[in-house]
This record gives sequence, C-alpha cells and structure tokens, in this order.
Amino acid sequence: MTQKDGGSSARSAFFLLIPVLFLLGWFLLPSFDLSPSQIRAAGGGQTKFQRIPTQFIAALGDPGATSGSGAQSWGLWPLDPGPRGVELTSYQQLKDAGGVAPARWKFDSSDWWLEEHGLIMEQPTFPLPPGKYMVTGRRDVTAVLTIHPADRNGDRRWELDKGATLYDVTHLACRSARYTPAAVGGSCSPANVQKTAFPVAPGGAMPPVEDCTKQDYAVLLVIDVGVEN
Repeated sequence: MTQKDGGSSARSAFFLLIPVLFLLGWFLLPSFDLSPSQIRAAGGGQTKFQRIPTQFIAALGDPGATSGSGAQSWGLWPLDPGPRGVELTSYQQLKDAGGVAPARWKFDSSDWWLEEHGLIMEQPTFPLPPGKYMVTGRRDVTAVLTIHPADRNGDRRWELDKGATLYDVTHLACRSARYTPAAVGGSCSPANVQKTAFPVAPGGAMPPVEDCTKQDYAVLLVIDVGVEN
C-alpha cells in the first residue's frame, strides 16, 4: 500500500469542495431576469416602472428636441403593427373584405398608414395617454418620456430625461407614415404606392403617394411604463 502525502490530500479535499461551492453560488447569486411583472425605480426617483411587452409610439417633433408640445398628435400601437399589416399586393382583397384585415383591424381609406416594408398598417390609438414611458431606439440611449395631461387649450407637452433627444430614442429601422387625401373630398389610395420604393432605409423618408398628403412619424419603442406608487 502507498501512503499519500499531506499536499496531495489537501488538493483532493479542495476539489471535492468545488461542487458544493458551485451550488452555494448558484443559490446566492442575484437574478437579473426581468419578468413582465417586475417593478423598478428609475434614476433613484419616486417613479416606478413595470416591464411590458414592447409597444410602439408614433411621435412628431424636432428630432433634436428634448421636450416640446403637440403630444396630443402622438399615437400608440399596443401591438407590433408590422406582423398585423397587409401587403400592398393584397390591397384589393382588403377592399373586397370590406376593409377588415386578417388581424381584424379596419382600414380607413381616408387615413391610412404604411411601414418600411410597404405593409399597410392599422392606425395607432390617439392620443397617447399621459404618463411616463421608458423608451428606446435600441441604439445607445434609453430615457424616460413624460407625457403631460392636456392644458386648457388641449395641448399636451412631452419631455425626455437625461438630455436625450427625440432622435436618440427613435428606432430608425421602423419607418412609418400617415397618408390622407391631398384635396378635400379627394381619394388617396394604396393602389398608387410605388412598390419599388421599399424597403425604406433606416432613418429614411417614406415615399410620397399620388393624390396623398404624407406625414412621416418617428417610432419609439416602449419597454416599461410608469406605475402608481
């Protein structure tokens, strides 16, 4: 029989302890998983935010501004409107269905939307409710967007914290535009859209459409919403 020296015995004991230490570390290390119901404070302030499935804001304003007015003209898509959209090549089928899309939203021929791949989208919900939203463009900046209640003239102010600009929190790959008739009583049809204009490059302008007035909107991604304390 060969007797082991003391150093060898110490090494063996250490390696036997490794699985135990690993299991202890597994239970003691903090979790970084953010479940949909998790609530956290932003910037050490009193406002708390709750993680939500991504929503989409349609915003208007100076890209270089950190605050402004006119948020009553901002809208919200609670669900991603892209996968719920209708191909331009299917516009006739949409008309034949009475304007009801497969995703069950209703097309409005006097006020319709396109996204960067040329899909006809449902309208966002107007106006964007007052409150606090954690927004991002999925680039470098995440900021708190505050939408203030309407004043006596119906105007709603907006502001971003941390010096962020509207451009900073715009998701450039998401392009959206609203099309309405250029003349009162006139027609404005997706049938006149030039399909070769798509896809639109990130940050690019959506294409004009004959007989239509176009309004490009910035798209902000909402990842958290402010909740009451």
